[in-house]
Amino acid sequence: MSGSSPFKMRLVHLDLKGAPPKVSYLAEIFPLFRVLGANGLLIEYEDMFPYEGHLRLLRAQHAYSPSEVKKILHLATLNELEVVPLVQTFGHMEFVLKHEALAHLREVAFFPNALNPHKAESLALVRAMVDQVMELHPGSRWLHVGCDEVYYLGEGEASRQWLQQEQNTKAKLCLSHMKAVASHVLARHPATTPLVWDDMLRDIPEDQLSASGVPQLVEPMLWDYAADLDVHAKAVLMEKYRKCGFRWLWAASAFKGATGVSQALTPIEHHLRNHMQWLQVADCGPADALQGIVLTGWQRYDHFSVLCELLPVGIPSLAVCLQSLLQGGFAEDVKTRVENFLGIPSLEITGFSSEGAASFPGSDILALVTQVGLHLRGSVDEMLHTDRYVTGWFSPYHRRRKFIHPVMIQHIQPQALSLLARWSALAGQLEAALCRVFYPDAVEEWLEENVQPSLRRLQQLLQDLGEAAGPRPPLASLGLDTGQNP
Repeated sequence: MSGSSPFKMRLVHLDLKGAPPKVSYLAEIFPLFRVLGANGLLIEYEDMFPYEGHLRLLRAQHAYSPSEVKKILHLATLNELEVVPLVQTFGHMEFVLKHEALAHLREVAFFPNALNPHKAESLALVRAMVDQVMELHPGSRWLHVGCDEVYYLGEGEASRQWLQQEQNTKAKLCLSHMKAVASHVLARHPATTPLVWDDMLRDIPEDQLSASGVPQLVEPMLWDYAADLDVHAKAVLMEKYRKCGFRWLWAASAFKGATGVSQALTPIEHHLRNHMQWLQVADCGPADALQGIVLTGWQRYDHFSVLCELLPVGIPSLAVCLQSLLQGGFAEDVKTRVENFLGIPSLEITGFSSEGAASFPGSDILALVTQVGLHLRGSVDEMLHTDRYVTGWFSPYHRRRKFIHPVMIQHIQPQALSLLARWSALAGQLEAALCRVFYPDAVEEWLEENVQPSLRRLQQLLQDLGEAAGPRPPLASLGLDTGQNP
């Protein structure tokens, strides 16, 4: 390993559209980001930004205040982390277009994800969002304007009519909006360079990209989160972009939030392999081909989806990935460094481990979530579906009819009560740990999605047992043979 990274900028992505951390937790975790090798942050505020005026309706219930945003920026500066704000301006506009007052700006009336690029009001909306964000980020060298996954572009009524005109294409429509947004950023904030996700650009022919003027305005961020990322294809794509006139390119990997929409535990090996592939991509091009890399940490796949891995759960993966980028690979000495940084006795790369305590901020959440993820549902399933007393004497048939041999209650009830008590106690500990890091709505959502369903199954079993233990109906009314002749 070379011990030097080909990526001079290494930004940790904070996806705030789900489980946004309290500022107090960011104060604890930013120093660790820096120690691990990060030198910047890509902050995707979404509805956590304190929009004002006619945009105030975009705020989430627990949106950061302007003073909290300034505090975050101050904490970042103290830890030598350069902040790049991200504002979605085309696709993934659900947090904006879900509001009835702005629904008329949708590309397709029924879907709130993409902005209609034909309406002047759409561009005015985006400009206002950009200006408010930049007002709290003066001097930012970059502003990420999103523009990824603009699903259903070209399918709105205005687009259909526009596309009927000769020489009009979806690519031209996409590039036109990108150019308008980027031009506004540069006109109002000439020292700030717009960044865009690259997926909408990948299939556009070189001549169209070159002629659009977009390569002179933005820096594309090539994203791929696969463990088996195609290195050669990425090198070819980079060369295409450079030929089109893009001066600087960025890479985007993932340290969490890219392996399953409801993933609770982070598969470190997948993300390590993803970063190893990106190191190979960097080696394929000129030394200065890539300006930097963003280690994305998605918290939701979109505004409406469930939460995936919480930030504290993904910290070991982030540590492994950052250190691998910094050291040029991952070997035993790098593993040891990560274990020392995180206070983990033995780091598990290829699976999920609940053994051993760690000492990084939020490590208690990791330990408790690991217990839930590995054992909660399984232990309840085992009792309900494999315990001989439950399956043999209190099956769904029995439970519906509130019928059980009285002696079996003594076998089933104590075990169910013990299991429920154990998991309820752990859920209480987890709730307290989550409340120290996250706002109440995120805590409620995670527990309801990941813990409560299993606890309710046990509670229902105990309720059915209690009802079955009461006065029982005659056997004949249950449809069971009494052994008597008619």
